[in-house]
Amino acid sequence: MSPRSPALARTVLMAAILAFAPFVAELSHAQAAAPSYNLPDFTDLVEKAGPAVVNIRTTERVRARGTPGSEDDEMAEFFRRFFGVPMPGAPTPPGTPRRGQPPQGPQGPQGEEQSRGVGSGFVISQDGYVMTNAHVVADAETIYVTLPDKREFKAKLIGSDKRTDVALLKVDATGLPKLTLGDSDKVRAGEWVLAIGSPFGLDNTVTAGIVSAKGRDTGDYLPFIQTDVAVNPGNSGGPLINLRGEVIGINSQIYSRSGGYMGISFAIPIDEAMRVTEQLKATGKVTRGRIAVAIGDVTKEVADSLGLGRARGALVGSVEPGGPAEKAGIEAGDIILKFNGRDIEKASDLPRMVGDIKPGTRVPLQLWRKGATREVSITVAELDADAKVRTRGGNTQRDDGAAPAAKPNALGLIVNEIPDAKLKELKIKSGVEVEQSDGPAMRAGIRPGDIILRLGDSDVTSPRQFNELVKGLDKTKIAAVFVRRGDATQVLTLRPGTTSSR
Repeated sequence: MSPRSPALARTVLMAAILAFAPFVAELSHAQAAAPSYNLPDFTDLVEKAGPAVVNIRTTERVRARGTPGSEDDEMAEFFRRFFGVPMPGAPTPPGTPRRGQPPQGPQGPQGEEQSRGVGSGFVISQDGYVMTNAHVVADAETIYVTLPDKREFKAKLIGSDKRTDVALLKVDATGLPKLTLGDSDKVRAGEWVLAIGSPFGLDNTVTAGIVSAKGRDTGDYLPFIQTDVAVNPGNSGGPLINLRGEVIGINSQIYSRSGGYMGISFAIPIDEAMRVTEQLKATGKVTRGRIAVAIGDVTKEVADSLGLGRARGALVGSVEPGGPAEKAGIEAGDIILKFNGRDIEKASDLPRMVGDIKPGTRVPLQLWRKGATREVSITVAELDADAKVRTRGGNTQRDDGAAPAAKPNALGLIVNEIPDAKLKELKIKSGVEVEQSDGPAMRAGIRPGDIILRLGDSDVTSPRQFNELVKGLDKTKIAAVFVRRGDATQVLTLRPGTTSSR
């Protein structure tokens, strides 16, 4: 190699560096201008919030082995909730007492007191009010609240509400650390949140994640907050906290096929929980309104067929005789669009709106009927706290003396007239009864014994009139048929077409 080669190499390298210098500078500038994202540090938040999160332990008086009891109900509750409820009937293994567990009561006719389960809760006032889930303390003989500083109190149940799964406890103490309550309406999908609780009895366990979605409808009165925060049995009743250290929800449920965390958990919005808590604190129970209707969602097909424009509102399937809705003139097949001035986007909005109204209050209601809106007023009644949805199945039986139509119409239906006595029994003014269902009607789910009340915006008064209405349908458009089955009315959508005989 020539002695001059090293000098030449250095010259070439320097030239290359100078040539690429502008590109390097531009890249550095771009990197500096790009936003930087740092993962949150939860340490200060946990240190501040942790002392107000409590462990809740319950006991119950169990029956002697072999005595019929309520194990099946408790097992169902366990698999439904997956939180804080041990396997029913499983005795505490000998030699493994729980830390701080009170002595078991003597055996007798009522059995012995055994540990029922472990859950979580949080202090909401310095004078000892604690919030948790209703299922954590359900059927408990005794409730023990343990603070992170190891102080333990026997708690009094102020009240619980199964519909929202919220319970309020009170311990005899003052000067307790408490959590700040936030505004769940301001929660945004994607924001960081954390949970503190006692999964599997491990006190003050912290897990973190993000809000996955808002307004998940998994209950009559609960638009849940969905997160990916790890929540397991024992976390139930603990707080969901935002980065400002505010409680935005109560961890309540998980979606699981195994009984453990699978990436989806649900929290009760704190705004909803506080509305319940205020009533529990004042009266020990929750009073809700009702208007006595069964409702369903409005699909796009139903909205299009009825000229509603877009899918919204709550479709009335049935109206309870003598109830507030019937007195207000609401009928099966109506679509409730507004309640007390608030828009109803989906059917699940209505029960929450009605439930928030004090019984005895008269409020305005807007509904859609036969292509037009109508304004009515309704007096809200009180919902029975123990009421369950009542349904009656079965088809209405046909009167064999009625004469059927000659052949199926364009919807595939043969219908009969309904005798006056049956109209009175069904408490309807008019309609026809399905004798045979074929073609489009059969595919839409219409079956013999169903009662057809309306076709589009027209009430059905007789078989002849119904068949004439069917003849006038536009085969390029979807038709809405109001069908009563049992006590419920539903709207089925179908398109006229060629039928085939059975």
